[in-house]
Amino acid sequence: QVQLVESGGGSVQAGGSLRLSCVASGSIFVINAMGWYRQAPGKERELVAVNTGGGSTRYADSVKGRFTISRDNAENTVYLQMNNLQPEDTAVYYCKADHVNAGGARNHSWGRGAQVTVSS
Repeated sequence: QVQLVESGGGSVQAGGSLRLSCVASGSIFVINAMGWYRQAPGKERELVAVNTGGGSTRYADSVKGRFTISRDNAENTVYLQMNNLQPEDTAVYYCKADHVNAGGARNHSWGRGAQVTVSS
C-alpha cells in the first residue's frame, strides 16, 4: 500500500514563503504524476500544481508565477515552493500520486494534508 506524508506547512504573513514536501513510500512499481491540491473551508478541493512522470508541469492560474513544483524521482518526493503567499492561499494542502503496480493496475493515493495559513 502506498503512503504519502506531507510536511512543511505552517503559518506565515502575507508575502512570506513556505516549502511543502511529500514523500511516497510503500508498494510502488512506478509513479507517474505527483501533484498538490488544496481545499479551503467551504470550497471544493482544487488542483494547485502537478508534475507528470514525463516532467511537464501545470499550475492553477491563481498560483502561476508564485508557486513552483519540483520532483526528486529517486526519492519519490515532490515539493511545492510557495512564494509571495497571500491570505487566499490559506487552505489544507494535499499531496496526490498516480501510480502503477507490478501488474499494471493504476491507482492513486492521497496524503493526509498540511495546513497552510497566511495572515494579512
